[in-house]
Amino acid sequence: MDIFAKKLKERAAQLGISNAEAARLCGLDERRYANYANDQREPDLATLVKIARTLGTSADYLLGLTDTATTDKRSRLVERLTVAASSLPDDQLATVVTQVEALALPRQKRPGKKTPV
Repeated sequence: MDIFAKKLKERAAQLGISNAEAARLCGLDERRYANYANDQREPDLATLVKIARTLGTSADYLLGLTDTATTDKRSRLVERLTVAASSLPDDQLATVVTQVEALALPRQKRPGKKTPV
């Protein structure tokens, strides 16, 4: 099932995370995850679903049945943010949401000041 290993590595790269980080996000032992990523073992169905959900994709994509890889830079960044946020405890997630909302507020121009682009 070398396509699964390839897609697993590809998805981690799309999210800008290492296999070790992906393993931690999925709640899997790093060695176990590495066995999947190196095509040495295949996950059971429950683990496949867990990996797909955690990495914000579908089992079909990881199995090579669909090719829904995101190529748009903005979409990849949003996916990375979503995956990272899903692993945070509620109190930390609330803090991140507040910070992102503050960044998203439109900035008002002040006379004589240039607004950074």
